[in-house]
Amino acid sequence: MDLNEIKNRLAKLNNKGGGGSSNFKNNFWRPPVGEKSQIRIVPYTHNKDFPFSELYFYFGIGKPRMIALSNFDESDPILEFASQLRKSGDKENMELAKKLFPKLRVFAPVIVRGEEDKGVRFYEFGKMVYQELLGVMADEDYGDITDIQKGRDITVEVIPAAETGKMFNTTTVRVKPKQTPIIDDESKVEGLLENQKELVSLFKKYSFEELKGELQGWLKPAEADGGKETEVKEAPSKKKPNLDSKLDELFD
Repeated sequence: MDLNEIKNRLAKLNNKGGGGSSNFKNNFWRPPVGEKSQIRIVPYTHNKDFPFSELYFYFGIGKPRMIALSNFDESDPILEFASQLRKSGDKENMELAKKLFPKLRVFAPVIVRGEEDKGVRFYEFGKMVYQELLGVMADEDYGDITDIQKGRDITVEVIPAAETGKMFNTTTVRVKPKQTPIIDDESKVEGLLENQKELVSLFKKYSFEELKGELQGWLKPAEADGGKETEVKEAPSKKKPNLDSKLDELFD
């Protein structure tokens, strides 16, 4: 019996696709709340022309997080259903569609200062941080902040919601003016950059049928309240269909 193989299988089962497992901690970095951290975005081995990866996820539909099949240019039942709802023109349907559409998350391969021994990990952030970083990188005065020898570190600070009065924590990023090498030991640079996993491989890819099942499971419980939350409506001039028939019509 191979004990290591058993442990590997268990780790995969415990990994929910982005949280809660040792696999997540080994491959992803999450900035601590209420503190300042210093990181360095490094070139991404699997796309050396662009360090950022844009991925879309479903949150709160069945599993805590599911990667959308649209990331793989494949047919996606949740996205298709949300698009149909939006096309109906009905206000309630359009509100439901907003909840169903996948949300953008951006990832960058980084080295955390003081934790260089942990190697390259992925830092996940949202649209606002992404726009700020792209704005800096588009400024010719800054140059390539991911450059191995003349790049720039970034200070990341997560401000607790209690301090700002907002509903969520606020993340700020500040690119340092000083240019520095990724690490002082040049002999370790190549190994550090080449030993990177492909980002999408770190998330479980659900099949079309699995996503369809998660969508149906998410919609069905609301039928107990008379369909107030997930009642699917046609335009006012048409007869309102049953939820099951609407799903069958789309997926058939």
